[in-house]
Amino acid sequence: MSHSGNEAGVLRVMVTGANSGLGYAMCCRLIDEFHHTRPNLESLDLLIVTRSATKGTEAAQKLRRHAENTIGRTRTQHIRFLPEIVDLTHLSTVHELSKTLSLKYDHIDVLICNAGIGGWIGVKWLQATWDVLTDWVNSLTWPEFILSGVGDTTRPQTSAKSGAEPVLGEVFCANLFGHYMLAHYLMPLLSQADDSRIVWVSTVEAHARAFSLDDFQGIQSNVPYRSSKRLTDALAITSDLPSTASIADSFYHPSKPANRPRMYNSHPGVCVTAIFPLPYVLLFAYIGAFYIARWLGSIWHTILPYSGATAPVWLALADQQMLNVLEENQGVGKWGSATDRAGNERVERTEVEGWGYGGIVGDATLVSGSRKGRMRGAKDLTKEAREDFEQLGRSCWSEMEKLRKDWEARLEA
Repeated sequence: MSHSGNEAGVLRVMVTGANSGLGYAMCCRLIDEFHHTRPNLESLDLLIVTRSATKGTEAAQKLRRHAENTIGRTRTQHIRFLPEIVDLTHLSTVHELSKTLSLKYDHIDVLICNAGIGGWIGVKWLQATWDVLTDWVNSLTWPEFILSGVGDTTRPQTSAKSGAEPVLGEVFCANLFGHYMLAHYLMPLLSQADDSRIVWVSTVEAHARAFSLDDFQGIQSNVPYRSSKRLTDALAITSDLPSTASIADSFYHPSKPANRPRMYNSHPGVCVTAIFPLPYVLLFAYIGAFYIARWLGSIWHTILPYSGATAPVWLALADQQMLNVLEENQGVGKWGSATDRAGNERVERTEVEGWGYGGIVGDATLVSGSRKGRMRGAKDLTKEAREDFEQLGRSCWSEMEKLRKDWEARLEA
């Protein structure tokens, strides 16, 4: 990546939710892989985005120690650890952060949209026990025994009188809409970098049935997390398709087609983080079950957050020409973090319901080279299903742009 500003030789990567779990692991992996893949003369600015100054400062200190221990103090001098604050469920802070960054920097190369919440409230333990014992790998990859809250919304975004402001789904806002607004606000900075990217972090379990256009924000859904991630898949995958171009152009304004950032979609596999809190005894049992799933042949049980960070970090640092060739040959797709039985990490294309492995119609085995990692009952992509997915993407982009413009006007007022 390069850019035409005053900070040549600086790769600037912004990670949301960077103080713990997957986000922190992404930062560690960015440091390690930057060291191994970039010239010694190039520098890394790591924008560590958290919800509070304390969390940001602590994360920066921990990441500095990580860098010194893994790549040495000399190379660490080429890295700046830059804490920033935002609450993605409070849109005014999103706007404030973008204004702050525009005063500090002349470009941003990569925005990794990682932060989020699960909205989970418990587990159906009897069903969980039965599902795991009768279908170990499938039930621990695409679980149906997780309980989620229904009807959760953010606190009021403006000072408008009660009833004058539409509600925002809390999970929808934290996982998707806050990032969507942030990416739009940062478009002037992203457009100053050649080959800039927006890397979305989705999930392997984003079923088609989890999302409904009639409940766009998933407020009434009993799986709001999956709903937000299915919507993420639809937006990211269709972002550059001709069918959505006329709608998405306003999101990318003021960047031009020649320098607008590319969107990429990723997921971390199945890894253990605090997003799904469990008592220690159950947590260790859960981890043990994940290892068994991996030994039974699951490619998606990355388990460790550092392994889960493989795909998003690869997308952040990969050579643009290589990514272009991959998408030209295999189609636009969803990239997942995967491992073999021994835990050796790799990046794998992931099947998306209605889009397949890259929008390529036909036998999935011929497209992907393997049936590993497919959900039981998955169907090969048909021309009709692909057309439906493109229409879904167009509808989602249209609704997201309506929401963005409406909330921008409300915040400005």
